Amino acid sequence: MGEGGNFPAAIKATALWFPKKERALATSLFNSGANVGAILAPAIVPWLALNFGWHSAFLAAGAVGFVWLFLWMPWFEAPDKKPAVPRDELAWIHSDGPEAKSEKIPWARLLGFPQTWAFILPKLITDPVWWFFLIWLPDFFKQTRGLDIKKSWVLLVTIYAIVTVLSIAGGWLTGHLTKMGWSVNRARKTGMLFFALCVVPILAVKGASDWGAVLLIGLAGAAHQAFSANLFTTVSDSFPKQAVASVIGIGGMAGAVGGMLFPIVTGMLLDSYGSSGNVAAGYGILFSFCAGAYLFSLILLQILNPRLDPVRIQNS
Repeated sequence: MGEGGNFPAAIKATALWFPKKERALATSLFNSGANVGAILAPAIVPWLALNFGWHSAFLAAGAVGFVWLFLWMPWFEAPDKKPAVPRDELAWIHSDGPEAKSEKIPWARLLGFPQTWAFILPKLITDPVWWFFLIWLPDFFKQTRGLDIKKSWVLLVTIYAIVTVLSIAGGWLTGHLTKMGWSVNRARKTGMLFFALCVVPILAVKGASDWGAVLLIGLAGAAHQAFSANLFTTVSDSFPKQAVASVIGIGGMAGAVGGMLFPIVTGMLLDSYGSSGNVAAGYGILFSFCAGAYLFSLILLQILNPRLDPVRIQNS
């Protein structure tokens, strides 16, 4: 419950501090922090658990959140309320033009806009893929390649290192296209199409070597993060700033629900194939879902929000 507020706040902050052409890169940068955590965790968590008990891993992770909070609260403020922000920077932040003012919008009203569902449904479909990568990769290497965590941790760390670096480049791409004169809609969705296609080669992971699998999964994970950063940014493209955090929160909840249900389906599927001694086939089905999830999500986004038009909300 505590973690759930971070992403809505981060996307809202990005909408306040960056023009649309820079938001995807800004989102990729802060989103890469989660990947750094995934790189550090395999090294730190076992050491904590071994020396201080398994409870210490949870306590340490929670304590770090308070350290971050004590830095955030006195430092963060909207740019218009920070006297130190130069006028030329404020002009750049507001270069998208004035935004219509609106009051706080109830969730029930937000759910009536197709642009809201253009975020909810792709989150529901694609977030489980990332959770699949986080939860099941150690088991994948053990069941299909005979590598336990002591032997596969180097592969896992390498995957998340690839994800961290390439996902930032993915956020840069759409911003670069807008600076070349492309519309936000065209740049955003062209980038998302490219990222969705970068996940498709994961279909070959079953027959790849260990390090070939690392490269394919790393590419797919980076593409997920780049796709996700741009998906987040479509909310600030379409909604007034007063509604951004609410829409992100609703979509984040949908992604979390998918993230809860997909491991259950995964376990049942792998148990079924494992009982016949063919667990690799089960993983083949799961990676096939991963390969197509982003293209399908992009189709839904295009149907529900074809031009990333700003939502017009009249105050009641």
